[in-house]
Amino acid sequence: MITKYIYCNAKSVGLCSRLYKSSLAFVPKCNPTRTEDVMRLKEFIDEHHRLCILTGAGISTESGIPDYRSAEVGLYARSNHKPVLYKEFCGSQAIRRRYWARNYVGWPRFSSLKPNITHEILKDLESVGKVGCIVTQNVDNLHSKAGSKKVIELHGTAFRVMCLNCDHKICRYELQEVFQKLNPSMVATTQMIRPDGDVELSQTQVESFNVPACNNCGGILKPDIIFFGDNVPGDTVQSVKNNVENSDALLILGTTLTTFSAYRIVLQAVDANKPIAIVNIGKTRADEFVNLRVEGRCGDILSKVWQLNVSNNPIR
Repeated sequence: MITKYIYCNAKSVGLCSRLYKSSLAFVPKCNPTRTEDVMRLKEFIDEHHRLCILTGAGISTESGIPDYRSAEVGLYARSNHKPVLYKEFCGSQAIRRRYWARNYVGWPRFSSLKPNITHEILKDLESVGKVGCIVTQNVDNLHSKAGSKKVIELHGTAFRVMCLNCDHKICRYELQEVFQKLNPSMVATTQMIRPDGDVELSQTQVESFNVPACNNCGGILKPDIIFFGDNVPGDTVQSVKNNVENSDALLILGTTLTTFSAYRIVLQAVDANKPIAIVNIGKTRADEFVNLRVEGRCGDILSKVWQLNVSNNPIR
């Protein structure tokens, strides 16, 4: 794994200097950041005072979480893995057992991953009043770990578990303790994880894994995330709509916008004539709509924007 340290000295509104760590093993190849792109993005941020920020898997690759679709380093490029579908999970005990066994083994590493420079700078932007809301497609909790408060988890969170019958919710850490008691011979190790936190296991390991039922009603336990084929809850959709409406611009970071749940946020912003900027490695579904498109790694570009803020003209 390649590790790079970036020092960002933040003077404005009492923010402390801090050391940022970025892990680049799962980041796709890209060209060096252009100075003019950094300047244009800083101008975009300066010109707008209530940003709605939409983030995707591309910002968490720098924390060591692979995405699904990136060339060479994405999960689809490195394996034949396909995400579990909602109907499959609900309808098959065997699929649930396989999912939870893999998730159990991958959880110690997944849950220990740290925010990277992108998460930290977004938290800093929030603290100086530039962020109205962060809408994230990620289930890794890294925005909250960084200290951001105005976060909507569009696809839920892997750090919470729900019952499909009674909607009772428990902390994922609590379920890990239950798994350990039910499966004392299964060792949770830090293997290479997937975007949803699981790892590859043998069929023998999967078949012997014991999965608990809801301790409230005996129902099926599911991570509180939106599986492929599932629908985003209506109250979440409405909350996102309200925040886009109340924002004066949309900043998109690290996503190709392949899922419609994210793409329709862009369509709403377009319909409302909101300025849109995108920072991403590779093409996105919304490139035709944007006012500014910056090609590159989010952590590299945002750190340079923030360094300009410190050394020259503070973000207003």
